[in-house]
Amino acid sequence: MKFVQDLFKQFLIVIVLFSSLFVIGQEKEKFKPTLKWNITSQFWLRYSDLNQGSLINGEATSGYADVSMRRLRIPITSQVTPKLYLYSIFGGNNYNYQDGSFAVEILDLYAEYAFDKKFEVGFGKSGWQGLSRYNVRSSKSLMGLDSPLFVLTTVNKNDHIGRLLSVWAKGQINKFDYRITFSRPTLVTSMPNGKVDFANNRPRIRTSSYVNYQFFDMESNKSAYLAGSYMQTKKVFNIGVGFQFQEKAMSDGDALLASTNLYDMKHWAIDSFFNLPLNNDGAITAYLGFFDYDYGKDYIRNVGANNPATSGGNDFNGSGVAFPMMGTGTTWYTQLGYAFKKTKILNYPIVVQPNIAVQSSNFDVLKDQMTVYDFTLNFLLDGGHARKLSLGYQHRPIFDSSTLKQKDYKGMLVLQYQVSLF
Repeated sequence: MKFVQDLFKQFLIVIVLFSSLFVIGQEKEKFKPTLKWNITSQFWLRYSDLNQGSLINGEATSGYADVSMRRLRIPITSQVTPKLYLYSIFGGNNYNYQDGSFAVEILDLYAEYAFDKKFEVGFGKSGWQGLSRYNVRSSKSLMGLDSPLFVLTTVNKNDHIGRLLSVWAKGQINKFDYRITFSRPTLVTSMPNGKVDFANNRPRIRTSSYVNYQFFDMESNKSAYLAGSYMQTKKVFNIGVGFQFQEKAMSDGDALLASTNLYDMKHWAIDSFFNLPLNNDGAITAYLGFFDYDYGKDYIRNVGANNPATSGGNDFNGSGVAFPMMGTGTTWYTQLGYAFKKTKILNYPIVVQPNIAVQSSNFDVLKDQMTVYDFTLNFLLDGGHARKLSLGYQHRPIFDSSTLKQKDYKGMLVLQYQVSLF
């Protein structure tokens, strides 16, 4: 655990540097700084029916079984003063056979200052963004294994796993919760060639916001990462609306040439989240969202989570487990789950939570609707997310590369074990 000790040392140095700026004049306050940390890992045992023509290290492969670590998260946070809060997450995604380095990266590292509950400001590298509830969601408390990923609109294109260097303001006023963020995207070095993609120009500021009205229990806005399911612990009903905008974010060629067409990235969404504990000690969790994405003319992107293939792919989907996940067009997304009353299985207290998620997208470039289904059965050991066993199946559509029409479905079966220290 030497790397954890090293992370602690780095974080404590940051605390000392920042706290010296804010503690002047507060010596007489009766406040004791706090430091919290945790480790959460998600391990995958998976079988994937790969897209036609997929290659693994140059060898044609139609189906593949693998073991991987989907996510590693090491959050370290400190309430340095009554007003100053420091937040960090170390870790990474997709530790698999393709990369044996298992590098631990800085995912989040930022400072926030609370003038009041109604108005807080922050700056640093973070997932604070606007558009929808699930742009910034807690991976620990997800109902499904990975859904929804399409809300990470620029993931690893001009951001880092959905994080950006940003400044933001947030707060809660009565039943309203708001956030507005100004981010500087990362440089794009690849050059689009004929088809619209992320532009290789000077990154413009990305502005985003999300505002929701919370009818029942108020959710914490201490962190950007909202819960996927509260099960029996919280009664929540929220309706929200948000947007993202970045000028000249996309192009169909070298963005520095006058002949190249440039496009603004313009997204908006409206969504609703519902979590209702029932009198029988069960609970319903539901989500419904509508998303309107505009990346520019006919933009579309195939994505495969933790993709086991390294290249190839004869169909429009590309290789491995990829499918058309995000692009210019509209998307409906819904998720519904039911948590049963805690019971004993093999003399062990467990909450069983089956759920289904559906993404149905009408992308401008495709001739047919793109609809993908995710089915998940959670076994929450001890009744919470700290230890969770999940069996998930994803049913994804396959599109023909010439006709751009759907021709088939393929599947991916995943057994996930999630473990958290606390």
